[in-house]
Amino acid sequence: MELTQIRLLVTDFPAVYRFYRDVLGLTPQFDNEEGPYAKLSPARGAAAIALQAREQVAVLLPDVAQGPATEVRALVALRVDDLDKAVAGIRQRGGTVDAGPAPMGDRLNVAYVRDPEGNVVELQEWLTPR
Repeated sequence: MELTQIRLLVTDFPAVYRFYRDVLGLTPQFDNEEGPYAKLSPARGAAAIALQAREQVAVLLPDVAQGPATEVRALVALRVDDLDKAVAGIRQRGGTVDAGPAPMGDRLNVAYVRDPEGNVVELQEWLTPR
């Protein structure tokens, strides 16, 4: 088996897409603000976040359309070099930081934001190598 991606199922595709592109600053593989699918990547690393319109998946899995969008269904972790700078940038671009920056153990500082559908994004600044 091979992991190909982590995908968030979203209801308001344009709002969530703009959050990851404009507020967090991820780069889309192709510009597709209206959906139903997009993949966005940070400046470095091979990881990406995929977004898919909930109604597209509901064609084959009808129960997917019934879940409330406000339930936390995922946590996306993004590593940053300077957490204070990343948080300041998010605030400048209109984002809200729910918690942090704060230490998490002795190896990480973290901050949490939520996308427009309530998915949690953890920003991590590693203090010591893994």
